[in-house]
Amino acid sequence: MARTPIASVGQTASRTLTVTERHVRQYADITGDNNPLHFDEAFAARTKFGRLVAQGGITTGILHALVAEDMPGPGTVFLSQDWKFTAPVFIGDTITGTAEVVSAHPSKPVCQLRVHVHRNDGTVVLEGEAWCYRFVPED
Repeated sequence: MARTPIASVGQTASRTLTVTERHVRQYADITGDNNPLHFDEAFAARTKFGRLVAQGGITTGILHALVAEDMPGPGTVFLSQDWKFTAPVFIGDTITGTAEVVSAHPSKPVCQLRVHVHRNDGTVVLEGEAWCYRFVPED
């Protein structure tokens, strides 16, 4: 039995988050990422960033939520990601993750996404692509 593709080419979705100190602390509590770039203002001030930076996992996390909740939707997981960080995310930044379907397998619940995340000032902080698989309950 052929399945319906999980998404349509050209379909897009976005998700927005304002990054807080609480997010940075919670992420560190879960992962152990206590890099001084995230917590030591004096250390961060002496780097090219000049201030505290949120963990990259918070930036990518918005994409995880997007595919699992918005598009393709519940049951979806990443099979692979190929993305790069192009700028930092600072505490207080509002970031928006966007995904666009660039291909969808005609008979398997698999699709390829073009993804990017940008800050509220328009700066792209992450860009790349990912492949997703959607687990669909058996009928």
